[in-house]
Amino acid sequence: MRTGRAQATAAATAPKKQMKIIKKLDIYIIRGFLQLFAGTFFICLFIFVMQFLWKWMNDLIGKGLTIDLLGRFFWYSSLTLIPMSMPLAVLLASLISFGNLGERYELLSMKAAGIPLIRILMPLIIVAAAISGSSLYFQNRVSPYATRELSRLAWSMRQKSPELEIPEGIFYSEIPGYNLFVEHKNPETGMLYGIMIYTNSGGYNDIQIVLADSGRMQSTADKMYLKLTLWGGERFRNMDAQSSSMLRASVPYMRESFVQETDLIPFDANFNLMDADLFSHNAQTKDMREIQHSIDSMSHMIDSARHAVYANILQWHMRKELPKGIADSMAIVEQAARMPAFDSLYLALTDGQRVRAWRTALNRAETMASESQFRALETSDRNLSLRKHRIEWHKKFTMSLACLLFFFIGAPLGAIIRKGGLGVPVVVSVIIFIFYYIVNQAGENNAKTDVWTIESGTWLSTAVLLTTGIFLTHKANTDSVVFNVEGYRNFFMRLLGLRDSRKLNRKEVIIDDPDYTTLPRRLTELSEYCVDCRRTMHLRRIPNYVDIFFRPGQDKRAVELSDRLEAFVDELHNSRDNVILMYINEYPVVFPNAHTRPFESKRLNMAVGIFLPLGIVFYFRIWRFRLRLRKDMHSIERINGLIAQRIIRQGYNTIERTS
Repeated sequence: MRTGRAQATAAATAPKKQMKIIKKLDIYIIRGFLQLFAGTFFICLFIFVMQFLWKWMNDLIGKGLTIDLLGRFFWYSSLTLIPMSMPLAVLLASLISFGNLGERYELLSMKAAGIPLIRILMPLIIVAAAISGSSLYFQNRVSPYATRELSRLAWSMRQKSPELEIPEGIFYSEIPGYNLFVEHKNPETGMLYGIMIYTNSGGYNDIQIVLADSGRMQSTADKMYLKLTLWGGERFRNMDAQSSSMLRASVPYMRESFVQETDLIPFDANFNLMDADLFSHNAQTKDMREIQHSIDSMSHMIDSARHAVYANILQWHMRKELPKGIADSMAIVEQAARMPAFDSLYLALTDGQRVRAWRTALNRAETMASESQFRALETSDRNLSLRKHRIEWHKKFTMSLACLLFFFIGAPLGAIIRKGGLGVPVVVSVIIFIFYYIVNQAGENNAKTDVWTIESGTWLSTAVLLTTGIFLTHKANTDSVVFNVEGYRNFFMRLLGLRDSRKLNRKEVIIDDPDYTTLPRRLTELSEYCVDCRRTMHLRRIPNYVDIFFRPGQDKRAVELSDRLEAFVDELHNSRDNVILMYINEYPVVFPNAHTRPFESKRLNMAVGIFLPLGIVFYFRIWRFRLRLRKDMHSIERINGLIAQRIIRQGYNTIERTS
């Protein structure tokens, strides 16, 4: 009874312990993933922000922007790039985390304990789904506001006048309407020496040239003007205001000398923040509700414009004003159909009336064509804006769903590759993300230009990620070697007809030595067999195309040659003589069926033979293998002779016979 109770108690507590172990395992996996996700997220965000700032670098340098403005610019640019950084961070974190588990054999231990891969992925699937949901919320709530504020700051910074920093020895043209040349300047006092000013602020007909010995340039208190004070100079002004050519020597000019002169030059150096309503038409500054409202409004406007164009064309065709009560297009068509035939009206006209009718029709046609082109441009702009809004609406879902799909790519890929750290995972992640970005941009561009539908263009990258994730998850769950480099290497070597050389090293422990007493004789017999094969197999002849692809067979003599050669290699590998080991490494690897048929499958051979272009390629490949087999036989004969001479010269066969 006690034994039965103990067993029942153990059986009752076993599931609890097992569930407790799995719960700790889930916490361990989630903790490792979140730590990597936090690190990779900030790294990816930093890279994207640097790439974004590089595009705006020329518009930010030299503007005298304050720290708070630059800080706001960096902050809003970071917020707008978070939706792009999250999928890459999920991909990189999942790939590194499961690569670490595989590299430390922890993943193998979990599978050995009976935990399937799907159960190991389950806690992180929930985490990835939560990240995907938060990405959708962020794109719908935070990202539109950040995009609108970033657009305001960026365009305001671009419109701001640059800080006044006049160089020496070159013309400075950053002041609108002025070209300023300074020969020398004193940075401590702010004095300018050797000044030449070329100005056309009054237009090209009022060009002035000012020469001054020295001067000083300062900004006014409101930073709306530049105060230019000049000493000891002359001013040259064009007197012929009507003349548009300065190349003629007869153009009169006025020369004016001054001791001191002060000019105010309009130069707004303040930072003026643009109105946010100027960017309200941008789809990226709207949430999903606002985008849907804009889509409905633009669709109604486009339909109204199309109906107006249709009614206008029918009105021109009827050559009179439509009644106000006719609003239905079917009524317009019926009214046009009741008009008299064109031929009867045309024949009833005189020659002069016909000429006037043709001219009137031509003028009406040109007017209608111009109006149609104008309306087409207006409609095309509205259609483009409508497509952008629809793309942005779908993009909020595709970008958030990419976080979950990238997890189903990174986690199985890390379990297959079993490489952690920042080496191989980073390279693989960058390649996958670049491929995703190219596919996504191609789909969006085709949808934007109306080459594809909006749904097919925006969801193309999601479909690619989904199929890739399903494939990799299945391969990882079945412990596939789809990423085994050695397997691909062997496949391409066989396809190209390449062979590995033998790499046999000396054995540390040798139990049975080669039979040196009979080896010279047996090697000679193998050489004679090679000679007989070369004579009877006719390997230099052109092979028969039908025999190769439609009647392939097995060359028994080549099979026997390969078996006998491998038997000699296995026996001689037990030798303690390094020279003999060197000789056996020179033996070629004989493929006994490579010169008879391309593939093992009979149907595949027939299919390749029927497809003549591919069949010709494999035909010459077979011929090459036949010539290579003949060359291999010569090599075997040569190496057999060298080994037999080595055995006789060293006296191995005599020592063996004596012992």
